[in-house]
Amino acid sequence: MTVTYDYAGKVVLVTGGTKGIGAGIARAFQEAGATVVVCARTPPAGGTGIAVAGGDRGAESSRRAAVPPIRFVRADVRDPEDVARLISGFDRLDVVVNNAGGSPHAPLDGTSPRLHARVIELNLTAPLLVSQRAYPLLKASGGAVIMIGSASGTRPSPGTSAYGAAKAGLHHLARCLAAEWAPEVRVNSVVVGLAATENAEDHYEGGRAAAEATIPAGRMATPEDVARVCLWLGSPGYVTGAEIQVHGGGETPAWRWTGRPSTP
Repeated sequence: MTVTYDYAGKVVLVTGGTKGIGAGIARAFQEAGATVVVCARTPPAGGTGIAVAGGDRGAESSRRAAVPPIRFVRADVRDPEDVARLISGFDRLDVVVNNAGGSPHAPLDGTSPRLHARVIELNLTAPLLVSQRAYPLLKASGGAVIMIGSASGTRPSPGTSAYGAAKAGLHHLARCLAAEWAPEVRVNSVVVGLAATENAEDHYEGGRAAAEATIPAGRMATPEDVARVCLWLGSPGYVTGAEIQVHGGGETPAWRWTGRPSTP
């Protein structure tokens, strides 16, 4: 069964939408007919199909005349002034996907307090700032906010404690805004587990295959898996204040491995 969505005439903003999960989400909305804008601190790499604001869109437009190119705007969503400038460029907004986030491996002991503060700013404060600024436009359109959360915010996250705490806060922020902004604006979280992005092989200790062995579904989530959930949550509906788990059944708990009888 194939489920299709029609976002023609809709405007979608995806923060951190130039690579990884964000790029997959942006492409999915574009293919569904939406006008899509992505933002990040640095311009996208060539060949991504993303048009830099103020740049030459001629070649891309002629190649894909039926589908408007994804437009890039440089912005640091941790900066309130940058967020204000970003949102002021819209006359309409139907969906905001707060995807920008991440963290280096940073055990709490012996690392800079400023690093952890910046991680929290990116993963929690920034989505709050973007959502707050976008709210009047979303209210006018009856739109939706989608927070890209993480399984790190639902379980211990050693080595990325600030990130895990920020994502837990993000999930709660979404529930609060869902209650505060209903019924005009819906707010939901997509809680992503281990994900197959560009750097997955280097990111997971033991490599991708070892990480995938812990997932009941047998593989990591792809950007397309996450994007399909976003297309559903962005479309008109009743669901708000929800956390949609996209983790392939979760990570297999340690007791399953340690308790398994030995094989002769």
